[in-house]
Amino acid sequence: MYTTSVPPKAKAVPSGLEAEPAVLTGGLIGYARVSTRDQNLDRQTDALTAAGCLRVFADKKSGKTSARPELEKALAFMRPGDTLVVASLDRLSRSLQDLIAMVAELRRREVGFRSLHEQLDTTTPGGRLVFHVFAALAEFIRELIVEGTREGLDAARARGRVGGRPPVMTPEKIAAAKSLLPEHSISAIARMVGVSRGTLYAHMDAITTPQPS
Repeated sequence: MYTTSVPPKAKAVPSGLEAEPAVLTGGLIGYARVSTRDQNLDRQTDALTAAGCLRVFADKKSGKTSARPELEKALAFMRPGDTLVVASLDRLSRSLQDLIAMVAELRRREVGFRSLHEQLDTTTPGGRLVFHVFAALAEFIRELIVEGTREGLDAARARGRVGGRPPVMTPEKIAAAKSLLPEHSISAIARMVGVSRGTLYAHMDAITTPQPS
């Protein structure tokens, strides 16, 4: 009597940890960045070339600057199955939120991401898991900030104060401006009261309204 063996059922891969991209073309595209024109790109470009990058795009822009034309060219150049490679994470972004958003955008395009210094590679399950942890940590920090702000506002209201910036033009400043208006210019009153001319003009109705006798 013959029996047929049933192959073991493959374990389901958790959502978000599926292969990325689904089909690797092996096309490695490098991106390098330095903050100023005086800094040298050679160390990064040498590392990216040694890693097997077919082409390297390079910006001389600050990480705080949103306009990075060479990065835009790199993203336009890549096709599904390619992998964007950087020398280190801070060359792509200075912010954890921006980094997560960028990697998510690459994933949407079916493009992988690799950082040489941190040895992170989203084309592997371990690399994808690390970025999931990054995303969860960023969301946790955001929720802590929101919760802390809410608790601070609640405590302020309990003490009879409300949140937000204090008013620039207070009743005391309006009264002072009233007393100064006949003998001083608007610019002089603004300096003495401690507000801008625009703020003073915005409250001119209240300042020029006669006080009740």
